[in-house]
Amino acid sequence: MIPTSWISHRRPEDNELLGYLRPAQDVLGQFIPVTVFGYPLGVATDQDEAQRVLESTGLSYLAETWLLTIPAWLDPVAVQIVEATPQRLRVKNVDFGYTDADIGHIFVLDVPEAGNLQLS
Repeated sequence: MIPTSWISHRRPEDNELLGYLRPAQDVLGQFIPVTVFGYPLGVATDQDEAQRVLESTGLSYLAETWLLTIPAWLDPVAVQIVEATPQRLRVKNVDFGYTDADIGHIFVLDVPEAGNLQLS
């Protein structure tokens, strides 16, 4: 679940949730732009710049291939996002080299994402 201290940022024209402004831990007034599931899209900056990052990125990150780190598996597994909400993240296996699950297998991840996911 997304912490209540994070500020939601919505696209003005249709009110679509683009992500959040996560307060920087060490610097008052600084925010890190993050996806709807909490993945950082940039570094800590002022609120206006963090909003610009979210607006320029939009929801394009939902269409990307991501790499999922799985315990007891040496290499990250290629996955694609199936569902991303402030409550949960579902990704599907698209990695033919990952033999522990079929192509299309769904992994359900906690939100905010705990660092097991990265852009490929």
